[in-house]
Order: sequence, then C-alpha cells, then structure tokens
Amino acid sequence: MNSRERILGRVRRALADAPADEAPIARDYLREHGRRSVAETVELLAENLADYRAVVHRSTDDALPDVLMRLLAERGARSVLVPPGLPPHWLARVDATRVPDRPVSTPQELDRVDSVVTGCAVAIAETGTIVLDGSLDQGRRRITLVPDHHICVVRVPGQVVSSVPQGLERLDPARPLTWISGPSATSDIELDRVEGVHGPRRLDVVLVGQGRIEST
Repeated sequence: MNSRERILGRVRRALADAPADEAPIARDYLREHGRRSVAETVELLAENLADYRAVVHRSTDDALPDVLMRLLAERGARSVLVPPGLPPHWLARVDATRVPDRPVSTPQELDRVDSVVTGCAVAIAETGTIVLDGSLDQGRRRITLVPDHHICVVRVPGQVVSSVPQGLERLDPARPLTWISGPSATSDIELDRVEGVHGPRRLDVVLVGQGRIEST
C-alpha cells in the first residue's frame, strides 16, 4: 500500500458514518465589504497600493507614453523588458533599449535588465493587489520577478474590482497567476524589513483612465 492509498483509506473511514444524502453546507460569504462607487473603488485601490509602498501614478491614455518615459528616466533605466503583446505606443517616447521576453533568456540576463513594463489582468481594491496572468501584455512570470523595477499599467475602471471574490471571477485558474501586493519584501526575526528579495525592489503602478494626472 502506497501513501496515496493510505490517505484515501483514512478519508473513507472518517466518512463511513456520514449520511449519503447529507446536503453540503452553504456558506454565505460577502462578495465585498461595503458599497462603493467606481470612483471610490479606484481611490481605495490607490490608497492600499501606496500603503504597501507601491508608487501610484495617474495618467490618461494619451499621456501614458510621457509618463512611462519619465518613470524610466527617473530610474536611469538603460534597458526595459517588453512583453510580446505590450501596446507599441506605450513605449513610443522611451529611449531605453527594448529587451524582448524570450524563452531562452537566463536569470542572469534578466537580472541585467533595469526595468520591466507590463499590463495586468485585474487589480483588487480592498487588498491593494495586482494580478498578472501571463497574457501577452504581461509576459512570463519570471520577467516581473527578476528585474529590480516593475512598472505595471492598470486600466481604470475596467480592470479594477472591489474584492478578491470579484477578482477571482475574472481569472482563469489554469493560467499562471502572480499576485502582487507592493514591492517584494520580507522581514527577519527582528522585523528588519528588506525589499527586493523575492522580486522587484520598486513597483510603480500607473492607473490609466480619464482622470487627473498625478502621483500618490
């Protein structure tokens, strides 16, 4: 008898006296906490992103190329990783060398790239979380984990939801999902915070819509 058979045997024994027609327990979970307007949901997302030490910027679609040019220039980025489906006009004003997302790229090669620019699948306001699903405007998971600087563009309000349950409804569980809540960070036993251990040290989030242009 192998381990799988032993475990299944224990499950069967534990369920032996359970009624065959017993109905499952229905749990009435909240889909969101409170009622918010679209504008309030976007503001909550911005607040929680900033609370996680992401830097939040506002832009219109027309101004986005200038915003991305400025953010990359401020970081002194000489190279930028580009997913295959990133809209070309996003980087139209950028002078940095474009590095394509290639399967053959090694971690060492990716580590030499200064920044990466991606879109996202969905952004969750209540948790300040951005989810990537490997779509063409986001590329493979590793390109957002190895470079030290990640710029993520979120389309507002279309990609913003209030809660995790609402976000899950938009995601395909068969895709490679990356959940991002601020820059990568960890703490040791003395609670000394260190950023950039498991991913980018700096996360810039650009909320693109029809609203004002500013940074949070």
